[in-house]
Amino acid sequence: MTQSIRLAISGASGRIGHALLTLVREDKRFELVSALVSSSSTHSGAAVFPELPASLRYTHAWSAVAADVVIDFSGPDGLTAALDYCLTHHAALVTGTTGIDAALQAKLSEASQHIPVLHAANFSLGVAVLKRLLGEAAAALPDWDLEIIEAHHSRKEDAPSGTALALGDAAAGARGTTLAKDAVYVREGRPGARRSGSIGFAVVRGGDVVGEHTALLLGQGERVELSHRATDRSIFARGALETAAWLAGKKPGAYSIDDLLQERGRGT
Repeated sequence: MTQSIRLAISGASGRIGHALLTLVREDKRFELVSALVSSSSTHSGAAVFPELPASLRYTHAWSAVAADVVIDFSGPDGLTAALDYCLTHHAALVTGTTGIDAALQAKLSEASQHIPVLHAANFSLGVAVLKRLLGEAAAALPDWDLEIIEAHHSRKEDAPSGTALALGDAAAGARGTTLAKDAVYVREGRPGARRSGSIGFAVVRGGDVVGEHTALLLGQGERVELSHRATDRSIFARGALETAAWLAGKKPGAYSIDDLLQERGRGT
């Protein structure tokens, strides 16, 4: 697309939303047209950029939105509203909202028949590369033990992280199995010897850790470690913007960050 991409941000008052707003001001690819929050948000009606004389204002009114692509980091209700808007107006949807139920997941899948949709647990391009590398390594070393260790800040509520599970799922798929069959999430007491083929998870919570993920492939006398460490939350916003710029104008379908990386690798 040669003209600016009209962008709406859903969940604009959250941490990722704020990071998106900061980055998009300097990104010439986009024209920010809406910054959406929930109807109960204290930000609703406030200026998005107070220092500007004619600043855009936070809103909960989807009826006033005119966007080519929506980036959503809100919650299940916000995602539902964003999805309904995109379906009605044939806009692309990029969402990092987690904690959605099976019904909303099914609605996302169905929507991809009509609009381009990309749903990811982590928008770090580095994590996307790590996922690809781990799949290749797990397939090449099928008999090696595999453990995934993740660390996040003390306020994170879910465990293992969605990213850790996505890494494990990629490794399991590469080995022709599933996490439902081979994942081990808890070890305590005397669990016995490690079961061959299992994929273990270990969780660390503390401080202000943004996010760290390490996959260990352990053989006899050697091991391979694949790691990614995030030191700045803006990487997730930056990845979402890269994804949105790429997804705008695509044909309907369910896309992944890996699709973006593969296209870049082909130079197309």
